[in-house]
Amino acid sequence: MDERTRLSGINLFFLWFGAAVSVAEILTGGYLAELGAVKGLWAILLGHLAGTLLLVLAGLIGFREKVPAIMSTRISFGKQGSYLISVINILQLVGWTAIMIIEGGTAMNVIAVSLWHFNHPTLMSCLVGFLVGLWVFWGVKGFKRINTLASALLLVLTIVMSWVVFTHPAAAAEAVKQKGAFGMGFELSIIMPLSWFPLISDYTSLARTKKGALIAPFFGYFIGSCWMYAIGMAGGLLSGSPDPTKIMLAANLGLTALAILGLSTVTTTFLDVYSAGISLINIFPKVNDRMAAVGFAVIGTAIALIFPIERYTDFLYVLGSVFSPLIAILLTDYFVMKCDNRGRRADAMATVSLVSGIAFYYLIKVQELPVGSTLTTIIFTAALHFVLRRWRR
Repeated sequence: MDERTRLSGINLFFLWFGAAVSVAEILTGGYLAELGAVKGLWAILLGHLAGTLLLVLAGLIGFREKVPAIMSTRISFGKQGSYLISVINILQLVGWTAIMIIEGGTAMNVIAVSLWHFNHPTLMSCLVGFLVGLWVFWGVKGFKRINTLASALLLVLTIVMSWVVFTHPAAAAEAVKQKGAFGMGFELSIIMPLSWFPLISDYTSLARTKKGALIAPFFGYFIGSCWMYAIGMAGGLLSGSPDPTKIMLAANLGLTALAILGLSTVTTTFLDVYSAGISLINIFPKVNDRMAAVGFAVIGTAIALIFPIERYTDFLYVLGSVFSPLIAILLTDYFVMKCDNRGRRADAMATVSLVSGIAFYYLIKVQELPVGSTLTTIIFTAALHFVLRRWRR
């Protein structure tokens, strides 16, 4: 592989930090406000610790085997079995693309209204979609430098936004609120890093070193995502709304606010459309990855114009139901059972475990579990899959 296409630890740190800095993460953190500051913060830290550890273990597989994320699922499901995973992944990535474009476009429109009295959310969403398509068209070589610069700028701007939130005069009074179930907060915190599972190896497979493939993504995403959740939760506690645009308007950030919203949306959504293209290549190897990614940016933008954003949390729970058993199966096969089905067409045991894990998730979803449904499903699926593999052998 050309050394110029490899990613250093710094590249990977800022890539995953930039992925975490998004309107979606801030808004999701806002749902934890009902837990209160102390319980909510513990839910954020513990949920992200568990989710990000599992995420980087999946990324380690990509580094060792030098394969993108979706192709690593062939280890468990076989070559043709991985096609189904590719389709599922494309659907969720296009869904994420639409959600990010909606939220980014809506937030940018609010700022534009305050600055210039320009009110056109549809046009703003289309602008975000165009920038994502342009960004992905540059490819990995141009992406490394631009993304590092953009993420460094995001870091500075995020500090400014944090200062606005955490110096709010009502903080002391609101921080004593304690209500809501810890399991719900933990669930929303672990789902977000796991939703990146079908993407991480697309980038760790390009890492220069093992340390860079493990440590840089872990700290980049863990710090960035916990930070965004904390901002959202604090915004929800202090103002009753985690909407970052209100925070930025209160700080009179003006054009800086547009820069934050635009950069954060584009750097995150780039990862979605690029990895959707990689998933398509798993099924159709002759497809050009760059043009496929641009195509998914167009599709995501079109869906953004009609998607009901109020169903956002339902979308998160669907991701948890699918990717929690999926990551459990892959990690169990690779690290515990030393199983490799890449030479086979499909694997029945992996399929049975996946279907059972999804069914189990929905059976326990209505229960108020201490660590939520996702981690419980991961433990159940890993145990079930281990037993099935041993029985098959």
